[in-house]
Amino acid sequence: MPTKSFLKRIHIWRYKYISHKNFVFLLSILIGLLAGIVSVIIKNITYGIEWFLETITFSQSSFYFIFPIIGLWLVYLFVKHISKQPIEHAIPTILFSLSKKNGLLKRSKIYLPLITAPITVGFGGSVGLLGPAIASASAISSNIGQLFHIDRKTRTLLIGCASAGAIASIFKSPIAAIIFAIEVFSLDLTFASLLPLLIASVSSVLTSYFFLGDEVLFNFTVVDKFTIKDTLFYLVLGIGTGIASIYFSKIYFGVYAFFNRFKTNGQKLIIGGLAIGTMLYFIPPLYGEGFGFINDLLHDNHLKALGKTPFDAFTENIWVVIALLIGITIFKAIAMTTTLAAGGAGGIIIPTMVMGSALGNVVAKIINNLGLNFNVSESNFTLIGMAGLIAGVLHAPLTAIFLIAEITGGYELFVPLMITVSMSFIITKNAVEHTIYTKELAEKGALLTHNKDKSVLTLMTLDSVIENDFTLLHPEMSLGKMLHKGVAKSSRNLFPVVDEDKRLVGIILLDDIRNVMFDQSLYNTTSVETFMHNPPDYINYNEDSMQKVMQRFQDSGAWNLPVIKDGKYYGFVSKSKLLTAYRRELINFTS
Repeated sequence: MPTKSFLKRIHIWRYKYISHKNFVFLLSILIGLLAGIVSVIIKNITYGIEWFLETITFSQSSFYFIFPIIGLWLVYLFVKHISKQPIEHAIPTILFSLSKKNGLLKRSKIYLPLITAPITVGFGGSVGLLGPAIASASAISSNIGQLFHIDRKTRTLLIGCASAGAIASIFKSPIAAIIFAIEVFSLDLTFASLLPLLIASVSSVLTSYFFLGDEVLFNFTVVDKFTIKDTLFYLVLGIGTGIASIYFSKIYFGVYAFFNRFKTNGQKLIIGGLAIGTMLYFIPPLYGEGFGFINDLLHDNHLKALGKTPFDAFTENIWVVIALLIGITIFKAIAMTTTLAAGGAGGIIIPTMVMGSALGNVVAKIINNLGLNFNVSESNFTLIGMAGLIAGVLHAPLTAIFLIAEITGGYELFVPLMITVSMSFIITKNAVEHTIYTKELAEKGALLTHNKDKSVLTLMTLDSVIENDFTLLHPEMSLGKMLHKGVAKSSRNLFPVVDEDKRLVGIILLDDIRNVMFDQSLYNTTSVETFMHNPPDYINYNEDSMQKVMQRFQDSGAWNLPVIKDGKYYGFVSKSKLLTAYRRELINFTS
């Protein structure tokens, strides 16, 4: 009770002395700070596990490829016996929450990613930490919003602030973080949304500097400038990253479809663990997140990047090196998805960057070793390859451009970034309509986009427009009984006809019986079945999204359509109520 009373006094004081706009700014600072702390915590826990494995328990061990299996097993035990909650993918979960749960996330989402993701990645799982950091920060933001009675629209903005803060903290790239929130979470690019995102990003970056100093993920400065003669090669890289992005998406869904065949999580763990161990034995750079691999490529040290492999005796031949890098490009997506499908926790953004860096380096090495006197910067192609994959896999071209530009500390590569990223995005967008994040949501009709009409329909729920105050009729009911028990007692001009199992068999409009209503000779000789007819269309409660419902009204021209749930009559939706609800939601969405 004292806690509730204290919070109540805070709410009263806030409403009196702080405007809504200024309060959002204050919350943006707080959320940015907390997102930065979350990112620091998740990184340090992971690095602590890695340090423990490398320097104490398994120092100099050649059996590193079994560590991810141990990590998956520990996550499996934690989920089964402690958390008892299935691991969910960060970004799709947040997007679904924004569209169908008013941006409400459980408190458990705050700490679960801070446990499962470091175990997975710390033991060498081939996934990233960025997604879990975003998930934890977003859950904090959502619960703060609930604590202060924030409305849904503002809560959505604050979740965007949390994601921007997590990215800004990890990459020290506040501009890219803001753009990511706008592109991925479909936030409106207005001053009202831009300023809180900026505040949260700066707050998070400062938090990261406070705890980690000026440490950066990629210690690299662009030396080789862009020259016009390399334009064609960057176009080729864009085509390559576009194709690789399509491959990435297909592999992701293909591997998940394969693992869904197994009935238990234990079976997934065994099969996935063996597959990951085998891949790591032959391709060691697939171990862990892969930041070390990227940094080695950026500094033209491909041998260190490849590490010890069964093919060390042949790496003096550059074409063997190229083949090994192609292998990393191909198998990084497989290793990442296998880790997730087998029960691990992690994100896909950093693995995407690893795959892109390998592909960019491969393209540069092939160009330089064709014997045609071409010479391009392998480091630049490594960087721009990352941007191409991010743009293609995430459908976030602006995020890709500004992320790599900020990582390099300047905009010397802005032109080649735009060339490669635009080509990659165009190819992928035409081949793959939805990303890994959004495909399942789009199929469920739960995806928010920058299209306001579609987003408003997504935010609406079918239950809010269903009407149930209709008098039910039965096929064998006489006309007289129908008039006495139905028409006389109903304020509606529409009557659903159902059988004994409440399955809809037809409908009757008042116009259908108007000319016989007063013919008493028909009261006992005719039945409801005589006058009923099929509705112009049906609404399936379990399958139809609000977009589909609106389309059914448009195609049928009807003013009322029946709703069928689990094969039985459930109610009606009227066009007038649907349009009224749409208008109300549109005002709330755009205000």
